[in-house]
Amino acid sequence: MRQKTDLNPELQEIKRLRKKHNLTQTQLAKLAGVSQSLIAKIEACTVDPTFSHVRRILEVLHSMEMEKEPKAEQLITHKIIVVGKNEPLSKAIREMKNYGISQLPVTEGGRVTGLVSETTIIEKLAEGKNPSKLQVKDVMEDAPPVVTKTMPLSAVTELLRHSSLIIVAENGRPKGVITKSDILKRIT
Repeated sequence: MRQKTDLNPELQEIKRLRKKHNLTQTQLAKLAGVSQSLIAKIEACTVDPTFSHVRRILEVLHSMEMEKEPKAEQLITHKIIVVGKNEPLSKAIREMKNYGISQLPVTEGGRVTGLVSETTIIEKLAEGKNPSKLQVKDVMEDAPPVVTKTMPLSAVTELLRHSSLIIVAENGRPKGVITKSDILKRIT
């Protein structure tokens, strides 16, 4: 018989996740296509289960976790303020001031091709560029990440660690945006 400390940490998660989802051993066994006695033996640390059995059990439990997690569509701001790539920079600045936002997706032909932000504008000004002579394309950075509306919150927050804005799209067309402030609003 194995000691509990020798077990793979994922095996120890089975009981915790099962209880978290209010499943009996029998219910979990049925969902995973294994026997209830196997679940009981795994949780009691009296069996060394096959990889395929453990994988099936954990897939069931993790899919239940994903179903409960909020999706991008629940975090989205549907009103998208965009600016065209060939527009004067002054228009982008005006839109940012009017809406109280710090960044704008840049579009061309209905698709997001870049991002203009206060930071990129300030950088150009610091280089001595005259803002009245610049177009959006002169200051835009790479396009922000584009996700589907079913993207889980954990993936969205991971993307927001590296990007200030995420586009939520359907069939390649932007349907909304998610910013760091949208995430903060959700948790307060």
